[in-house]
Amino acid sequence: MEQRIAVTGSTGTVGGRVARDLAAEGVPLVLPARSPDRVQHLPEAVVRQCSYGDADASVAALAGVDVLFMVSAAEEADRVATHRTFLDAAKAAGVRHVVYTSFLGAAPDATFLLGRDHWATEEYLRHSGMAWTFLRDNLYLDAVPALAEDGVIRGPAGNGRLSAVAQSDVARSAAAILRAPADHEGAAYRLTGPESFTLAEAAATISAVTPAAVRFEDQTYEEALASRAHHGAPRWQVEAWVSTYTAIARGEMAEVSPDVERLTGRRPLGLRDLLSARG
Repeated sequence: MEQRIAVTGSTGTVGGRVARDLAAEGVPLVLPARSPDRVQHLPEAVVRQCSYGDADASVAALAGVDVLFMVSAAEEADRVATHRTFLDAAKAAGVRHVVYTSFLGAAPDATFLLGRDHWATEEYLRHSGMAWTFLRDNLYLDAVPALAEDGVIRGPAGNGRLSAVAQSDVARSAAAILRAPADHEGAAYRLTGPESFTLAEAAATISAVTPAAVRFEDQTYEEALASRAHHGAPRWQVEAWVSTYTAIARGEMAEVSPDVERLTGRRPLGLRDLLSARG
């Protein structure tokens, strides 16, 4: 009997690509969404309204689902509590296997503060009674050019290296797992690009491949906090942003993994590849 798969985040880049790829192959999908009117129309897909924090709506949205692809929730002060609510709902609905987008450096003491949320979510899943698969993505390669403000990438990253991964490679890896989820139960995959680079090297590549002139400016931690004050974000969020750079400086995002190619059969995109493809 064919398993029913739910794909969350279908209005976003990764979840949307996963949903399109599977729907094109005739896989029947459930697409739980906070805003159903924004969900793309796909053949054999059923759209159901829910948000991660709404337990009752989530149980109803996941009824009849065997395998859940769970894109992590947006940043918030207590994202782990939101994740737990949704995972409890998944279990109550009868979901048997959760494929969760985690983080490469997920750990209780991760320098990247949001990586601690992912570790706590992983731990909750490990003890949930449901089968699990973790996609431990590094930072998204697509976001690297957007690190620059006024032509400068600023942060306390030093000469640390980053093996950022393209969102398209994460989506292709997830789709490969969801085609045969039982083969991946209990596995944690490290999803990275094909190379690691310093932010100075990233700035040079962006300058060489695109019309933008970008440079890297190393900062102290205090300078980094102060330079982001104009965004008006809460303190916890600014500290999380800055911890991206301190994690790079400490080498926690430098690992280059073969897992994308193992899952998809294709070499992942590098920064130059991505920028060239954008034209």
